[in-house]
Amino acid sequence: MAQLEARIRKWGNGYGILLPTEELRRRNLKENDRVVLTLQKKKQLEQLFGLCQFSRPVSQLMQENKEGYDD
Repeated sequence: MAQLEARIRKWGNGYGILLPTEELRRRNLKENDRVVLTLQKKKQLEQLFGLCQFSRPVSQLMQENKEGYDD
């Protein structure tokens, strides 16, 4: 399933989502075509903390990642 990030904007008395022309061309969509959207609110980074479980402590993973960059 393809994903496209867009922003909801006020449009008159309602709201709309503006889709980039490039994306419409890629999907062969034209004005008045009917589409089905699956909406999901994008999570803020702060909401993701603590959701992942690692096999080793995060401090150890960070130290391993940092090795070689301090030279």
